[in-house]
Amino acid sequence: MQRNQDTAAPADPVWEMLYRIGGISAGLFVALLVVGIALAVTTPAAPTAGGAATLEYIASNRTLYIVQQQLWLVPGIFAAVVYLALYPTLKPLQPGLAALGCAVGGIAWALTLAMPTTSTGAPALVYLSDQYAATNDPAQRIALVGAAEGLIAINRTPTAVGVLTTVGMLIVSLVMLRGVFPRWIAYLGIATGILGVASEALRPVIEGGYGVYGLLLLVWTAAVGWRLSGLAATRRAASTSDSRPAVHASPTTSGRAAEVTRGG
Repeated sequence: MQRNQDTAAPADPVWEMLYRIGGISAGLFVALLVVGIALAVTTPAAPTAGGAATLEYIASNRTLYIVQQQLWLVPGIFAAVVYLALYPTLKPLQPGLAALGCAVGGIAWALTLAMPTTSTGAPALVYLSDQYAATNDPAQRIALVGAAEGLIAINRTPTAVGVLTTVGMLIVSLVMLRGVFPRWIAYLGIATGILGVASEALRPVIEGGYGVYGLLLLVWTAAVGWRLSGLAATRRAASTSDSRPAVHASPTTSGRAAEVTRGG
């Protein structure tokens, strides 16, 4: 049976720094989402339907809402960096799949910022809420409520970008089975990726599955960050060892050693 050996790229200061950045990015991704989850559990929940109710909720909880939306969106930047750091670790194992998985995962997470909506709302709703609170014109309020309903509908609609984030995880986890990463991280990523594809594609149908996928995603990302940080430490240790000057024995020292060996 093939052993799960460390076959990462050779010791290189460039990769060492990228591994370290990837590990830090994974930690920030997890930390921000954990804070977001904590706020969602401990604060009044935003309405999941109704444009007027949503705009009124945001007006009453404006700062909290803005913070929560950023906590859901900003981690996408760090997730994209994690996939960038994964590529040099997985390239020696299977270059084609490594490139595909890291490209799909990294680009998909980056694209989550192109349409800044989350499963709980969108930053654009803050502007609509401000306008809604500032006007007493019934016609303008109806228009603002309609715009809010449109953003809410987007939140409830499965998107290709959401599905691709999980497809990228699934592909890189399959490559991880060949080495570098412990097998349990690879198997966890495969299971999370499969559940994630179904959860993202059927988001309005299996809300519970989406929650389980989110928790497993945090565990997998934390494990990947831990391994990347370990690889950075390994690369640094290897680089330090290679840079040490060789110690050559002088002729006098060699002669004395030979005398001692002969018992002279």
